[in-house]
Amino acid sequence: MKTKKVLLATLAISSMFALAACSGGSGDSGSGDKGGDGGLIGVAMPTKSSERWIQDGDAVKKQLEDQGFKVDLQYAEDDIPTQVSQLENMITKGAEALIIASIDGTTLTQVLQDAADADIPVIAYDRLIRDSENVDYYASFDNYKVGVQQANSILNGLGLVELDGTAKSDAPKGPFNIELFAGSPDDNNATFFWNGAIDTLQPLIDDGTLVVKSGQTDFQQAATLRWDGEVAQSRMEDILTKSYSDGSKVNAVLSPYDGLSRGIISALTDAGYTVGDGWPAISGQDAELDSVKAINSGEQYATIFKDTRNLAKVAVDMATALLNGDKPEVNNTEDYDNGKKVVPSYLLESQIVVKDNINEVLVKSGYWTEAEING
Repeated sequence: MKTKKVLLATLAISSMFALAACSGGSGDSGSGDKGGDGGLIGVAMPTKSSERWIQDGDAVKKQLEDQGFKVDLQYAEDDIPTQVSQLENMITKGAEALIIASIDGTTLTQVLQDAADADIPVIAYDRLIRDSENVDYYASFDNYKVGVQQANSILNGLGLVELDGTAKSDAPKGPFNIELFAGSPDDNNATFFWNGAIDTLQPLIDDGTLVVKSGQTDFQQAATLRWDGEVAQSRMEDILTKSYSDGSKVNAVLSPYDGLSRGIISALTDAGYTVGDGWPAISGQDAELDSVKAINSGEQYATIFKDTRNLAKVAVDMATALLNGDKPEVNNTEDYDNGKKVVPSYLLESQIVVKDNINEVLVKSGYWTEAEING
């Protein structure tokens, strides 16, 4: 990588002088042909079945290309051997850096060793890559806080707290029936989401305000492999059949991802629940368009907005810094231990979205348009 850094630095300096000459010293290089001086960067995304990963991939690719890099963007459709093969091909093609959103963060040890042997830096994108020393940096959100926000969103839907978690003085006493869903057990983020949510909900479970009628209160019981909405729908159907056949109702559902939320909504609808009084408060994550529409219609109470444009920028800045021989900016060097090392990380902030702030958070930021949401 040292040889590559020297070459890149030389190319960059040459390019700067050339651009300065062409621009007459104006400093405006926006119209210049960058020509891919940054070399090839491999970008591995897990699947196109989730809207958010398509947006992530597009944002990373565009921003890298704006920096003058060539980009090999690949999706593995949640197949681990396919992702490993894609990464091997990126290394073979001479990638200067790898940005990886892993399917299973424990399965890339050998291909990451191959990358290290070739002096190729690795940036873990949103999902921490585990059990390898060959992960240089991690770009993500404050995933524990995301879990707290998910819990607070459904507590807000029940009238117990404000969106920031502040208890309401006129909160109803309950008890409220709640069911718990978690993400994929092979995704390191899923445990952070779960821990943040459970730490927030547990005091209310302990004092009887919240009741998990199914009794399924640990992560393994609540986990949903591959974040699969159909798996969540099937589990919710099973819970309703076994725990609510006495006529009692679910009042809230902790869901860590919009795709799971939509599966849960389908199960509730099939069981005879209708939107309105008595419809559960359901959380989510990623502000996927179908779920934003569901929030508008009252089917889903909230989602967590994680602006993938900002996450892409952090990952691109990390890659650019590394290839220029600089040290990427980080803001967390303690919390993300992958089993072999604490990976230096940059964590972004997230926002709770409910019906009342869709326009403020999503439309004004340009993430979705009113036409898309209302279409």
